[in-house]
Amino acid sequence: MSLVTLKDVLQPALQHGHAVAGLVTLGWEDMRAYIAAAEAENCPVILQAGPSCRAHTPLPILGKMFRHLAQGALVPVVAHLDHGYTVDECREAIDSGFTSVMFDGSRKPLAENIAETRAIVEMAHAAGVSCEGEIGFVGYSGGENSAGTDPTEAAQFAAETGVDAMAISVGNVHLQQDKEGGLDEPRIRAIEAVTEVPLVIHGGSGVPMAQRTALARGSKICKFNIGTELRMAFGAALRTAVNADPDRFDRVTILSETHDPVVAATRRVLAGFKGA
Repeated sequence: MSLVTLKDVLQPALQHGHAVAGLVTLGWEDMRAYIAAAEAENCPVILQAGPSCRAHTPLPILGKMFRHLAQGALVPVVAHLDHGYTVDECREAIDSGFTSVMFDGSRKPLAENIAETRAIVEMAHAAGVSCEGEIGFVGYSGGENSAGTDPTEAAQFAAETGVDAMAISVGNVHLQQDKEGGLDEPRIRAIEAVTEVPLVIHGGSGVPMAQRTALARGSKICKFNIGTELRMAFGAALRTAVNADPDRFDRVTILSETHDPVVAATRRVLAGFKGA
């Protein structure tokens, strides 16, 4: 069985100069493709169940799906809750077999975020599960604006919560479809100078590939969340499959044609996070 915790994959990444991809899942087809890509690239992978995934499929079912895939995988697999907003949600994920939970208190005042995150860290660690927290709000393309992470607050947050990984806001944006932006590297350097905790970038699809690779190899950023980029690959493959034959209606046949394109797109993502 290749099921591991977030700490199990991020600490080696921190020590050896690479990053691990947190791949946002929406269903069985992309989960399976992500595992196939990770095996082809011979690297660990983090399967993530975010809010939209959980709205579609209940957490206990997702836990079984992730664990089933991990049991047959040839590489380490983390079963991760992405953007848990309540204690109950994080507890349900732990009870459902997840090996990592991310509590998002980034919209809350600092003291409240620290207190709530620390409580979830304690609950997770008692169950042998890792916990990721977030300090500084990461906004959404076409939606809420970001609030950049203050390095002093980041140091306090890391020290007082005991998180295994810390998501930061340094110019990254959720749901960004292009790569015309880029991360604020001076802010990243200021944050990593005051903490030893592995850092996480949400909204990694909008980060230029060259910058992803450089930071994976030369900073404390050890996890990049990738969702939109792979959703776009899946959607394009699905559209091609549907349009190829308007008389087809069997969804298993149609969805099977998304597998190879998503594997190829995922392999490109994973290759960019490897060490030198």
